[in-house]
Amino acid sequence: MSSQQNMRALKSGLTLEYPQSLGVYDKYEQAQRSVDFLSDHEFPVENCMIVGTELKQVERVTGRLTTGRVALGGLLSGVWMGLFIGLIFSFFGTGGATAIILSTVAFGALFGVIWALVGYAATRGHRDFSSVSRIVATRYEVLVEHKHAAAARELLAQLPGHTASQQQF
Repeated sequence: MSSQQNMRALKSGLTLEYPQSLGVYDKYEQAQRSVDFLSDHEFPVENCMIVGTELKQVERVTGRLTTGRVALGGLLSGVWMGLFIGLIFSFFGTGGATAIILSTVAFGALFGVIWALVGYAATRGHRDFSSVSRIVATRYEVLVEHKHAAAARELLAQLPGHTASQQQF
């Protein structure tokens, strides 16, 4: 299969021919509940999509970075990598397994500390904190193929707690 055919197959799985909105929700769980309700009532949900809109990036600062924290993180990372490599080498090596594992763990720890400190020094203090981030949508819209829109709307009118303000016609 050519790459163009692969792209068409992927694109066709993520699009609807003539989509119509069934509703807009503030939380993903609300949109998911609507589609699940349709599924429970044997609606052909393969004709539905949940689309997250109004994307934003949320970053949670988890702590302050210091040279010591960076070195400790590099040490732990290096120990795990050394242990993994040591175990692989011990399966195929001819020497003692313990010596191989301990030497690769020590080398991994040293390498991890050096690598982490060099990377930290390269930032020159421009990012002295750690964080986690993700992209989230602020609204979720449920879309359906036009030929199934009327049936879906009738079913959703029976969903407890589903309000007309959630519907977009």
